[in-house]
Parts: sequence; C-alpha cells; structure tokens
Amino acid sequence: MDSRDVAVALKIITRRGSEKIIRYAFELARREGRKKVTCATKSNILKLTEGLFQRVFEEMAPEYPEIEPQHLIIDNVAHQMAKDPAQFDVIVTTNLAGDIISDLASGLVGGLGFASSGNFGDDVAIFEAVHGSAPKYAGKNVINPTALILSSVMMLKHLGEPEAAQSIEDAVFATLEQGAVTLDVARQAGNVEQATSTSGFADSVIENLGKQPSARYPTKAEPPETAPVPLARWEPRPVDPPDTVLLGVDIYTEMDGDPQPVGQALDDAAGPEFKLLLMSARGTVVYPTGNPHTDTVGWWRCRFVAAEEGGTVDDAAVLRLLARVGERMTWAHVQKLRVIEGETGFTKAQGQ
Repeated sequence: MDSRDVAVALKIITRRGSEKIIRYAFELARREGRKKVTCATKSNILKLTEGLFQRVFEEMAPEYPEIEPQHLIIDNVAHQMAKDPAQFDVIVTTNLAGDIISDLASGLVGGLGFASSGNFGDDVAIFEAVHGSAPKYAGKNVINPTALILSSVMMLKHLGEPEAAQSIEDAVFATLEQGAVTLDVARQAGNVEQATSTSGFADSVIENLGKQPSARYPTKAEPPETAPVPLARWEPRPVDPPDTVLLGVDIYTEMDGDPQPVGQALDDAAGPEFKLLLMSARGTVVYPTGNPHTDTVGWWRCRFVAAEEGGTVDDAAVLRLLARVGERMTWAHVQKLRVIEGETGFTKAQGQ
C-alpha cells in the first residue's frame, strides 16, 4: 500500500527472464514436433513491460526458421481459445496471463482434474497437478487423478523416457475412451451415479498399460533428428549504459483535494532546476490542463523535467527536488525518466 487508499504493484519484466522462457517455448515446440509458437501479451497497453517480452520474442524467432512465430494480444488469445483451441501449438506468455489462460484451457477439456504442469528451472524441475489439495475431499476417494498421472508423463519426458511416458498417456486415454470418469466429470454430465472412484480410475489405467487409444492427439510434424544447439543470448552488460540520460522524474504524491492547488504547490517546489510538466490522476492529465471531471483519488503522478528545454538533470538535483516536495506534501515513491541507448524508458499520460 502506497497510501491508505491506493495500492501499487510493480510489474517487472526482464530481458534475461524473457529470453529463458521464450527459448524454452521454441525448444519445446521443436522437441514435440509442433509448428507454431504464439506469444501472448498485453503490449498494446503495457508498452514497456509486455512490449519488452514481445520484442525479445520477435528477436529470437528467426533462430527457429522451421517454426511459425505468432504474436497475439492476450484477450484475443482467450477469445480464440474458446472458439478454436486446436489452432494453437505452444503459447508463451507472462505469469499472470498464463495463470488465467491455463485455467481456461483446463475448462475446455473437462476441468482442473485434467490439468498437468511442470515447473522447469536451470537445474531442477517439479511436476504437479495444477489444482490445489482440496482438503474437503480428503479420504473420500472421489478426486480425479488424471492431472497427477499426466504430470508424471511430463516428468518422464523430461527425464528422457519418452516410451514410458507414451505408454502411460495411452493408458489414460484408453481408460477415458472406455467411459471411466470420476465425480468431477460425471457431475458435469449429470450422471453422478456412474462416477468411478479415484482408486478405481487408477486401477483401470494400470490395466490398460500396453493398450493404445483409438485416436491419439495428432503430431503435427516430426521433430528434427538433430536439432541445432540453441544460441546463448544472455551476456552480462553494464547496468547503466554510458549513453543513458536522465530527463526528469515522476514523483507520486498523496494529497486530497482539487488538482489546482496541488499543482500550484508543486510549481513552487520545482525550483530553478526543474519545471512541473504535468500532473495525472489514474493515468489522465489533470494539471495544468486536462479533464475537470476526472475522478481523482488523492494520488497524483507529478512529472518534473529539466527546466531548460531538452536539458538533463542528475541524481543530486533529484534529491534536492524531493526535499522541496516533501516540505509541502507527502510523497510515496519516485521514478526516473530515462532514455536508455536512445530508447525512451517511460510512457506518456492520456491527454499529454
């Protein structure tokens, strides 16, 4: 909480983290014989954070010429998944979006009882069902074990045991083809009395080991026998490149009331080194011009830039500015307005 009425979340997207997950997505597609990787972002709105994820994806895609790269806005991905989920092969996205569409995907195939997952690190991998522990069902022998069984399939593939993985996956699908379903699926079908117990379903899977289902999910291409070695992209680089310039700062202040007196107080605080370019509330400019009907919340983004047109400032000047602002009102945090290697590292407010 930055104030009693305002909560602020810091969204961090890094080039290194983006490269790792995007690399994994392309390598997974190559290994599984898939033909397309879809990058899902909200880069049309979150231009810097989600935009960085998209740019890294577009930079890396040419290293996999046999795989089609696709970028879609995440809301369209959700729409397309509901319409035609089979159009997707591999989707790579950020954590929050991935949490949402993974549950959407599980709903399309019957529920969380079918949703397996793997967590892959550099040296360690953990495999688990997506769903929680569901303590209210403990000891009742009614839970769907498919998600956990299919998580073990993912684990076997990761360990280099594709034949064992395929055997278990085939047994699960053969069991489902025979009509064995647990309570979660039977309830959806309005046929609760026909539900199979957890242990009964697992016994059926064991009995069906060595059998093949009548249809497998189609492999869309044969994986290459010898895949090229992935390029290592990440290299340590200077934290602050020499051509980084500081144009000013955004200071976030807390003060109830009309924006006009707040802006006038901040004009006075600007001093000789800065000028107050604008104040915004909830992303919309409210001072010195702006929409007088904007619903403000006593929380202002106050953008100060160098007093000299096109000029720059330094950290010492910023500290002096913060002291002057602090004499007049409460400030919560500050964000530098930097241009890094020619690229603007901040966004404009609506109405600017």
